Amino acid sequence: MNYTYIVRCRDSSLYTGWTNDLERRMREHNAGKGAKYTKSRRPVVLVYFEAFETRQEAMSREYAIKRLKREDKLKLLESECNPVKSRKETEH
Repeated sequence: MNYTYIVRCRDSSLYTGWTNDLERRMREHNAGKGAKYTKSRRPVVLVYFEAFETRQEAMSREYAIKRLKREDKLKLLESECNPVKSRKETEH
């Protein structure tokens, strides 16, 4: 499985990426080994992801999300189809 994801950084900025191992990638970001952008903005928190069968699909979605304005990314985070949001709501 391949994933497109968004993390919220310590400074409240959003970073979008893709990976084939979401848990490993979050560990890498928080260890300062993920991406140059997130290295100085740790810790990061996973706030959104989508799953895809192929790497190409995940990379295409990453590109599309990166082109969105911040307000549109925030709407995506609040959408009902966000698995991270759904998971948090069921934990309460």
